[in-house]
Amino acid sequence: MSKIPKRLRAATTAAAAAALVIAPLTFVATGAQAAEAHVDNPYAGATQYVNPTWSAAVESAATRASDASLAAKMRAIKSMPTAVWMDRISAIAGNADGNGLKFHLDNAVAQKKAGTPLVFNLVIYDLPGRDCYALASNGELPATDAGLARYKTEYIDPIAALLADPKYQDIRIAATIEPDSLPNLITNIAEPTCQQAAPYYREGVKYALDKLHAIPNVYNYIDAAHSGWLGWDSNAGPAAKLFADVAKTTKAGFASIDGFVTNTANTTPLVEPFLTDPTKQVGSGQVRSAKFYEWNPDFDEIDWTAHLHRLLVAEGFPATTGMLIDTSRNGWGGPARPTAASTSTTLDTYVDQSRIDKRVHRGAWCNPLGAGIGERPQATPSGYAASHLDAFVWIKPPGESDGASSEIPNDQGKRFDRMCDPTFNSPKLAGALTGATPNAPLAGQWFEDQFVTLVKNAYPVIEGTGPVDPTDTTAPTAPSGVTAGTVTNTSVALSWTASTDAVGVTGYDVYQGATRVGTSTSTSYTVTGLTANTAYSFTVRARDAAGNVSSPSTAVSVRTTNDTTVPPVDTTAPTAPSGLVAGAVTQSSAAISWTASTDAVGVTGYEIFSNGTSVGTSTTTSFTATGLTAATAYSFTVKAKDAAGNVSAASTALSVTTKPGDTVPAGACSVTYAANSWNSGFTASVKVKNTGTTPLTNWKLTFSFANGQAVQQGWSATWSQSGSTVTAAGASWNSTLAPGATADIGFNGSHSGTNNAPTAFAVNGAVCTNG
Repeated sequence: MSKIPKRLRAATTAAAAAALVIAPLTFVATGAQAAEAHVDNPYAGATQYVNPTWSAAVESAATRASDASLAAKMRAIKSMPTAVWMDRISAIAGNADGNGLKFHLDNAVAQKKAGTPLVFNLVIYDLPGRDCYALASNGELPATDAGLARYKTEYIDPIAALLADPKYQDIRIAATIEPDSLPNLITNIAEPTCQQAAPYYREGVKYALDKLHAIPNVYNYIDAAHSGWLGWDSNAGPAAKLFADVAKTTKAGFASIDGFVTNTANTTPLVEPFLTDPTKQVGSGQVRSAKFYEWNPDFDEIDWTAHLHRLLVAEGFPATTGMLIDTSRNGWGGPARPTAASTSTTLDTYVDQSRIDKRVHRGAWCNPLGAGIGERPQATPSGYAASHLDAFVWIKPPGESDGASSEIPNDQGKRFDRMCDPTFNSPKLAGALTGATPNAPLAGQWFEDQFVTLVKNAYPVIEGTGPVDPTDTTAPTAPSGVTAGTVTNTSVALSWTASTDAVGVTGYDVYQGATRVGTSTSTSYTVTGLTANTAYSFTVRARDAAGNVSSPSTAVSVRTTNDTTVPPVDTTAPTAPSGLVAGAVTQSSAAISWTASTDAVGVTGYEIFSNGTSVGTSTTTSFTATGLTAATAYSFTVKAKDAAGNVSAASTALSVTTKPGDTVPAGACSVTYAANSWNSGFTASVKVKNTGTTPLTNWKLTFSFANGQAVQQGWSATWSQSGSTVTAAGASWNSTLAPGATADIGFNGSHSGTNNAPTAFAVNGAVCTNG
């Protein structure tokens, strides 16, 4: 599976700073006043800070736009709230790239209206060894003790001192804590740079949480990557545990974290409207098994936030933990946006034609061509109860670069990452071109070419009818007169009377029960994909440009028709495959074949199971299972399926035992073990070397823990544990070691205070020397 993280950054830009000169703000003391009590959702009932520097950059772009309609759309969003990034120590006071933190806080005080809370979105982003996996946003501080000391005393402490100034006690400060930090310790810990950075990430995040949580009007949101990075169960569970482990080290425990923010500076869609069931069978397999998703069941950020929240609560976080989603660049509108699910019966074609995310790969993170601005910032978005959303926010200011397309010398620690080079065929993207926008500047600097694309491809579409008023907190009236028009077996046409709004209605959301099933910019919408002869209840909500959403309309109940004149649906499953026999069997593979099944319409393929688990599919009557363990018995069964999705009963089981593996002469292997511990966790690096004179194939390492340690997540091998005994079997690409060759593997583990290293190791049962 691909676990390539996104890397995108933001900071105030030199171009924007030069475009706007703002006179210093002065304030008159009005007497001491008690600070507002900490609330559950700081965004509820509040406006958000509008960064005047970003607004000036947008206005400047609008003046250069050759298309009047495009310029109007730009101006319509120039007053949208965006986050302020502190991406290095000098950003606190202000530097050549923009004004400092005090400037923005003072402007936030000036923007705040009496009686209405204001949220100031702030990004904390300068950890030692920052962005340990990618290069475009490497930082100024090294992953060393000295770097951590500077992070604490020169970065976090001055920020905390400013935020604690009583002058700002009425501003709700929502801090996004260190994008791309803790998630890297889940997916990229095998990288030496990430291993070196790991303890500094943990300690740095802990320190930031402690210092900021002590300020009552600061709300801490931990960065939690996105669905295309952590959605797999093998990543999601360890991520939630890691977040809990870090929280437990803080002074306030779980209370130090108000919530989590996902999709920070990424373009993963909020919702994939035409791909709602990851287990849906299309052609040769389930939708989640398509090349684009690689068995990741979370297709979008609504999936991921709901998934993550469940896991967080299971780890001990309170159910009130809130979620933020960065929607600044995940709209994916424009002419390439699909309008319906594909009708193809070929899996990858079906997915590619149905998905709104048009990247070549979910790991294509840098300035992706075709992306668009997404949902406007808004508090407590409705329709996503399982996600526990506090707000949609724009953490990444649209128009700021993710990274340079070519090498650009700089003093910020940022380096050239080929993922930002549009001419690069990346092996991390299965050899495809990166799809990055050309001529990009350094991360965080204004990138007008991409901003133009984002505005053009915005979804919901930006209405160029004038600038949005960020202080507008009044929702439209509820739609009325919702009625059903044409009703079929699978669809209902709805229409309603338009809502009214103090500024203007920009669109409507249609709900089937509590689930949003579509949006419309007119007063009608046709709901599709329904079941015949079934009762449904529909409501409609109106929204305005500021993100305010109306109360729901009165519900209309409709029953779909049951027209029996339509062609009958094939509900008859094929016969079970028969006559399973084994062909060539090796130490790691087994070929099997069978007699074809029959079906009333036609068999389209077969699914093969090993010990009850699906291991692949075939459109013929044969299959070779690979990646097996030597000298091990396997039980194979096969099921047939037809075009209607009917699946046969399983065949009679066929038992196959793989051939024995190579033996290892005593002393023909050596193992080197090293561990880096912290609190109750540790990272272990293991080197297995073939010291013999013949190749070592299908190697399997075993050792035992002495102190009750437990393996949590491993890499470069298949890891398992039974009691104190740990086993690591070589992966498909490193299972054969030539004489003198080594395999570098490792894992994350937990301990209870004592973490003594294992003292004895064996490979395929033969004792190895300690390296």
